[in-house]
Amino acid sequence: MRPAPRATMRDVAALAGVSVKTVSRVVNQEPSVSPDVAQRVRTAVATLGYRHHLGASTLRRTEQRTGTVAALLQDLSNAYSASVLRAIEVAAHERDIAVVASSLDEDPARERQIVEGLVRRRVDGLVLMPATASQAYLQPDLDAGLVTVCVDRHPQGISVDSVAVDGARGGALATTHLLDHGHRRVAFLGDDLRIETAAARYAGYERALAAREVALEPGLVVTGLRSAADAARAVHGLLDSTDPPTAIFAARNAVAEGAVRTLRERGVAHATALVGFDDFALADVLDPPLTVVRQDVDAIGAEVVSRLFARLDGDTSPPRAVDIDLELVRRGSGEIRPPH
Repeated sequence: MRPAPRATMRDVAALAGVSVKTVSRVVNQEPSVSPDVAQRVRTAVATLGYRHHLGASTLRRTEQRTGTVAALLQDLSNAYSASVLRAIEVAAHERDIAVVASSLDEDPARERQIVEGLVRRRVDGLVLMPATASQAYLQPDLDAGLVTVCVDRHPQGISVDSVAVDGARGGALATTHLLDHGHRRVAFLGDDLRIETAAARYAGYERALAAREVALEPGLVVTGLRSAADAARAVHGLLDSTDPPTAIFAARNAVAEGAVRTLRERGVAHATALVGFDDFALADVLDPPLTVVRQDVDAIGAEVVSRLFARLDGDTSPPRAVDIDLELVRRGSGEIRPPH
């Protein structure tokens, strides 16, 4: 089924009972329109889901492609986001499609602002690692033909393709590995639990402890860690406690980096077990090498690209939620046993 056409400036003018020129003045924020008329136009814009095309003030809207896709990821400086972007770029280059990329930094307002700007520029497709709790605001654009694929997180409020991993399974895999090596005081270091991925990894941690009948100790759980520096401070605090953990599950690569640095500074890198979530460059040459739960970023990127371009090529099958498998990579840090 062909997507419904986007609302035009002429549609807005008809609903608001004004001229197209008046609509143009309002959407371009010109001051020469009375407040009541401007409000009528804004109401019509919201009702119709109209998006102003920056280059369309004097041009008739066409349904031609722009040859541009956007990748909105959480942090392009992060190894995971950078690898996903690279996979998109390689596939897009083969099709002579330009890629626009931006970091969202877990900021819902930033996500909506950037998406609105991209839609106004008529990007053909969107790869989104959502920061918003619901992406229902995208529905008018989806109805008008905007192809969207969510990565790393599942869509909420809309029905689109998604590519992710089972974070709860990954969290349980890491925690169980530490428990299998004799640890009973396993700390959890993670991001804000309002974030889907962080909450899933924490749920896996809880599940693994419960399965082994190990009591969850709130003092060993530190969340809201956004950077390696945050993680370093958290590890210092845990090590300075009266009963420090013998093992740590660092549920994000930046958190693992901060933990590695602090354990080394404190001289306990070979005495405190550590498992990270997500791999990163040189993790295998650390001392000790870092054990990680690794996502297959190449497979994730390839699947995102496959779904995105299949939709752009006309695939109208029901949306799919694709889960990519995880792998525990044993290197040494996660195999350290607790002191007797």
